[in-house]
Amino acid sequence: MKPQRVFITGGASGLGRELALCYARAGASVLIGDIDAERGAAIIKDLQQTGVKAHYVPCDVRQEGDIECAAVWLRANWGGVDIVINNAGVAQMGPIADISLDDWQWVVDINLLGVVRGCKVFTPMLREQAGGKIVNVASMAGLLYLPKAAAYNATKAAVVALSETLQLELAADNIQVTVACPAFFRTDLAKHMRASDAESERFTKRLVERARVGPEEIAGKIFDGVARGETHILTHADSRKAWRMKRYLPYAWYLSLIRRQVARIEARMQKRKEVAV
Repeated sequence: MKPQRVFITGGASGLGRELALCYARAGASVLIGDIDAERGAAIIKDLQQTGVKAHYVPCDVRQEGDIECAAVWLRANWGGVDIVINNAGVAQMGPIADISLDDWQWVVDINLLGVVRGCKVFTPMLREQAGGKIVNVASMAGLLYLPKAAAYNATKAAVVALSETLQLELAADNIQVTVACPAFFRTDLAKHMRASDAESERFTKRLVERARVGPEEIAGKIFDGVARGETHILTHADSRKAWRMKRYLPYAWYLSLIRRQVARIEARMQKRKEVAV
């Protein structure tokens, strides 16, 4: 097989960085798109140490023109692209009554429309090449919903719906579409999140910082799943179990189970708060 050409949005840190390293170690040429030029330069040095071609382009997924520039660069320098990974994302947490419309627009513009732009821009190129792969990074929050995360849940659920739509729409073009749905893992997501209240921010950061797995393990599972041609990649065993419960149990039963679980979590948080006081 000839070396693959990979483009990753949000590829300068976190999961995007680890995905870049996975593909570089497999011999792929990797183009990083990210808004952080300093981190972009740093990951390019790491990638080049593996002996592969690597390049960074400034890319804000809120700007279709930035993604188009990445596509133009790939066509001009590497003759195209084999795998497009729409990874860039942000978090927004808080009760529905407290989330501002500005925050809704911010998270929708990045988490949903950023993925839409990536799919829209690169589909014509992949069609011209008679095939390729699109990997959309959603979240288990797109399948299972915790309270006080309406904006995040809604955008990730929309990415799942978009991906499943494209799995049907692009099959005849030999374009494989995969949606990755990782649960909580240690990442930079919480560092750049927006929260409408301090409690929601603390809760989210605690879930992320205390997660048992890091981005390296998640990247490896996504890399393997894409190679196998999986349509959905669920990286955590307990999340897969919960998803099956939601699918197969009567919804009222599932909802009752989740409500009890959420109540236990909130009780533990309240106890910690009282101890801290």
